[in-house]
Amino acid sequence: MGAPLAVTELDLAPPAADEVLVRLRASGLCHSDLNAIDGTAETPCPAVLGHEGAGVVEAVGPGVALAPGTPVVLSWLPACGECTECRRGLPHLCAPAWSAMTTGGLLDGTPRLSRDGEPIFHYCFLSSFAERAVVPSRCCVAIPPGVPFEVAALVGCAVTTGTGAVWRTAGVRPGERVCVIGCGGVGMSAVLGAVAVGAAPIVAVDVADEKLELALSLGATDAVRWTGNAEETAELVVSASGGGVDYAIEATGRTEAGLTAFLSTRPRGAAVLIGIPRADAVLSLPAGQIPRKERRVLGSAYGSARPERDFPALLDLYRRERLPLDRLISARLPLDAIEQGFGALRAASGLRVVLDLDGSSA
Repeated sequence: MGAPLAVTELDLAPPAADEVLVRLRASGLCHSDLNAIDGTAETPCPAVLGHEGAGVVEAVGPGVALAPGTPVVLSWLPACGECTECRRGLPHLCAPAWSAMTTGGLLDGTPRLSRDGEPIFHYCFLSSFAERAVVPSRCCVAIPPGVPFEVAALVGCAVTTGTGAVWRTAGVRPGERVCVIGCGGVGMSAVLGAVAVGAAPIVAVDVADEKLELALSLGATDAVRWTGNAEETAELVVSASGGGVDYAIEATGRTEAGLTAFLSTRPRGAAVLIGIPRADAVLSLPAGQIPRKERRVLGSAYGSARPERDFPALLDLYRRERLPLDRLISARLPLDAIEQGFGALRAASGLRVVLDLDGSSA
């Protein structure tokens, strides 16, 4: 925890049954990776991080139908399809997948990475900060023609989490009022999702003026700068939205932002919490407003997504110029500049840094 990242050579075992070897071409840097580095999220170490990747299938294990040469985007949640939550139509809450993820291995609980015979752990089944990765075949979704790997990689986490919170968790309909609190890569994806569905107004909230300006350029109708106070910021959102929003998407993981989201809603509105707080964080809400005004709080894991359904739909919208996902990319770096990328992430500078794993970035 807290140690600097190092680029090094590791041994990678071949894919076993229902596994795939992927030659990675691009990987996004996500705040969840930073949570693993700083200890916010307990992570088996030493590990290869990264969970937002895209590349080309190089080899497959027994029982895999994917052909070598297939370009794929990777999902970090390979649902089993058989557990209680999967049978309820909630594969993003698949209990076996979430449990296996904590081991630092693949679905059988063991890693394919090692160094000098000692195991090196995977992160979210993917470990995409690498030239190659062995992943469960259920993590792979084919990329349609005409989609750059760097765009597809972002669909693997940030884009799906943000748009899914709007479309799947909240089910926002045309004309409903939305605000998005925290306009990083995930929050800006939520803005794009709200624009695509025809929400109005769309209020963007952030501490950085440049992010608010970008949100407005992407279709947000109003911008509110975070004041440093949850209640004051909520009052500004209520004013900008004409009386409160139907859905307030919170994408920071900070409890004060969660309170702002709740207070920004109008009667029967919902705060949709995407951001990942510390394990010991407690969100205090004015309880009397919940029954009297039917205000709600909704958790959103992975945008309530089904990757096999939602990844192709998102990439098709990108190809049809309905989702300008390339505008989420603020920097492209080679793998050996990864610490520079995390420096930008810590400073909340830009939106999404993408690693070019072909080594062609300058």
